[in-house]
Amino acid sequence: MMDTNKMVINLALFGGTQSGKSSAGNILLGSTEFHTSFSPSSVTQDCSLGRSCHLRSFMRRAGREVSLQVQVLDTPGYPHSKLSLEQVKQVLRRALDHHFGQEGLHLALLVQRADVPFCGREAPYHAQLIQELLGHAWKYHTAVLFTHAERIEEAGSSESEYLREAPDGLLSLLNSVQKRYVFQYKKASSFNEQRMKILERIVEFIKENHYQVLTFK
Repeated sequence: MMDTNKMVINLALFGGTQSGKSSAGNILLGSTEFHTSFSPSSVTQDCSLGRSCHLRSFMRRAGREVSLQVQVLDTPGYPHSKLSLEQVKQVLRRALDHHFGQEGLHLALLVQRADVPFCGREAPYHAQLIQELLGHAWKYHTAVLFTHAERIEEAGSSESEYLREAPDGLLSLLNSVQKRYVFQYKKASSFNEQRMKILERIVEFIKENHYQVLTFK
């Protein structure tokens, strides 16, 4: 953050196949940078970095208006229909080193579908993978992003009720990342509003870390 009137935040998306990582990345960027499609197999096979346009006057710091630019790394999920676990790890390590090796990563987002029952197997594994990639400080630089949260409202429920009914495995995951989580609602009518709410919450998480980053060099 060399320019005090401009802030760049670096994010990486992790999670299972068809969890909605690429769609979440597009919402964060406010674009269609990442390819998405309904498919019986894994869609993303390599990592790619997307950059948003500058959001003018996103916040104020020291009495000055600050613009925000978001950089998002989209990654292949696991289990993967074409890549082994070791291949996925190699792809992730190479991308983290290339894109955030010196500049640093502010936050990893573990993408979890809100409309799929949490059985306690895959998500802890993905958390373990993030821990392996980011090191001992992973829990301070990770948040859970619940996609398809509109299904909660469609079921006549709310975020608070959803979390009250959450199984112990999910609660343990949220506790391990300091209860950093955000819900994403995929509604065309409120796309920009949802994007801003998610980004504001993510920036709050980054502020809690005093804007510190993880580097990979």
